[in-house]
Amino acid sequence: MKALIRTLVATACLALALPATAQDRRQNRAGEFDYYVLALSWAPSWCRNARDTRDSNSCDRGRKAGFTVHGLWPQFEQGWPKDCPTTASGPSRRQSREMVDIMGSSGLAWYQWRKHGSCSGLSAPQYYETIRQARAAIIIPEIFAQLDRDVSLPAKVLEDAFIEANPDLTRNGITVTCQGRDIQEVRICLTKDLEPRACAPDTRRDCTRSMLMSPPL
Repeated sequence: MKALIRTLVATACLALALPATAQDRRQNRAGEFDYYVLALSWAPSWCRNARDTRDSNSCDRGRKAGFTVHGLWPQFEQGWPKDCPTTASGPSRRQSREMVDIMGSSGLAWYQWRKHGSCSGLSAPQYYETIRQARAAIIIPEIFAQLDRDVSLPAKVLEDAFIEANPDLTRNGITVTCQGRDIQEVRICLTKDLEPRACAPDTRRDCTRSMLMSPPL
């Protein structure tokens, strides 16, 4: 019995000493990840639910903002890194302001660099340019910009519209999230070369109910 107890204790200590997964070993290593997620927020939903919209011109009346870039997130096949230590140069205020046209907010651009861009292995200017390239690679279905009233849609309808506009996308490579009753984001999985790919299982989390989609402001 004592020998068995010693074996169990030794096994437990070894398990604690070793990283649990490959993800753990790479967790804070900038540039070590498997793919990207391009997150596109539906601006009308964000503007309705955000506590403070002063820094975002997406909520300006008359701008008619629809899908804007929330972020481009490095991902592992299971989990994701964040806030990675990096020697890469950070963004200047001017560089962050220049992202407003697709992200709606210089503060959001800076925050995305700090939390996610720091894990990309890129400098801030390179990361911002990669965000632009990823956004340019995806065609936003025109029908969403033409909304003139609130509609209730299931995730499948949004996915079908994006797949029709982007034939290289597959249903496993796109997911739609919600916040309360509102559509929140469309998230598209891309390789490091910004080509469409399937999302890992922990990223495929479609909203399971119909979502409210309000027209652009």
